[in-house]
Amino acid sequence: MINRVRGTQDILDLTLYNFVLDKIKEHTQLYNFTHIETPILEYTKLFFHSLGSTTDIVSKEMYTFPAKSEEESICLRPEATSGIIRAYHENRIEEKPFKTFSYGPMFRRERPQKGRWRQFDHLNFEVINTASIAQDALFIKMLDSFFSDKLNLENYVLKLNYLGCSKDRKQHKKALKNYLDKVDSKICDTCKVRKDANILRIFDCKNDTCQKVYENAPKLTAFLCDECNSEWKDIKEKLQILSVNFIEDPKLVRGLDYYNKIVFEFASPLLGAQSTFCGGGRYSLGKDVGAKENFPCVGAAIGFGRLLLLTEQNINNLNLPTQPALYLIIPMDKKQYDLSLILADELTANKFCVDVLLEGNSIKSMMRKANKVGAKKVLIIGEDEQQTGTVTVKNMQTGEGVKVKQAEILKHL
Repeated sequence: MINRVRGTQDILDLTLYNFVLDKIKEHTQLYNFTHIETPILEYTKLFFHSLGSTTDIVSKEMYTFPAKSEEESICLRPEATSGIIRAYHENRIEEKPFKTFSYGPMFRRERPQKGRWRQFDHLNFEVINTASIAQDALFIKMLDSFFSDKLNLENYVLKLNYLGCSKDRKQHKKALKNYLDKVDSKICDTCKVRKDANILRIFDCKNDTCQKVYENAPKLTAFLCDECNSEWKDIKEKLQILSVNFIEDPKLVRGLDYYNKIVFEFASPLLGAQSTFCGGGRYSLGKDVGAKENFPCVGAAIGFGRLLLLTEQNINNLNLPTQPALYLIIPMDKKQYDLSLILADELTANKFCVDVLLEGNSIKSMMRKANKVGAKKVLIIGEDEQQTGTVTVKNMQTGEGVKVKQAEILKHL
């Protein structure tokens, strides 16, 4: 027996998947987002430049393919934002801002666990080439209203932090480094490496001991310049005007190098340790994909798998679409197959959901099959029906059966 690859999943019932996807498509249209697609394969150097070589994604988790040189190396995309910015620049899109929505599989080589897979679907949202703080507030409101109004989710929280500008982060990193040097013996080996390689990443550590140490670490928002401090206050005020509830989390930094200014996460305790199901913030990318200047952007990604885990627990509060009534045609013998196929073709052409039972044995076993698949009515064609030009229509709920002329079957149904 060959099993599926560890860290992947088979989705055999797509009812909830398609429901959520349809809802997000409807929702983003209300906010004037354009649905786009980018390739699953990208050049590896795209992510080295955009995400940073010290991030876990680039240094540990990317699936790359052997090549003659680093320039020719390609990989399975670990995230979508970098590819979307590449597409924006490469296709010379001039629209400002350019609001995009996309979804599809991403790939990361990491330890699989609940809510974390090696192949997973992301829903991505980007507002490209805008520096407006009001755009940030509208963007976060769009996401919050989707979770609360469209999916009726309640048990989640929005966390916010502000990373400031490069000068703010430089001052903060200096103070943070001094603090960490004093508590070096209390933090894990991974954090000791991150302290020198990418110091803000220490806040991503899942070690409880480290997190307790960081409770007293210098907060980045204490080092904001006047302009950034004003923007931080402004975005919080705008979110309050839009009735978006949030909490401030000074340890929230996100895991990628390209973030600056506002960062946020939506998290739910119902998901356990991997509680974040949506995250994003403001970033600047452009030069890393060959543009002359960076594009100020705000974006977010929803982990589709985690969102489905959360939505499943709230499924009774959703108006999921019902399956159309099934009409099952049962030919009693191979002699009636042609007539059954013609009848099925006529019914499907008139928008009926139809199946033909071509693998049955006895009428008893075929009726059991009809019950199992939830058929509304069974249309039986045997030798007698073939000779008389009729169809026996049996109601599977009442058990009543009636013979109907084949020419009048549509009218009867």
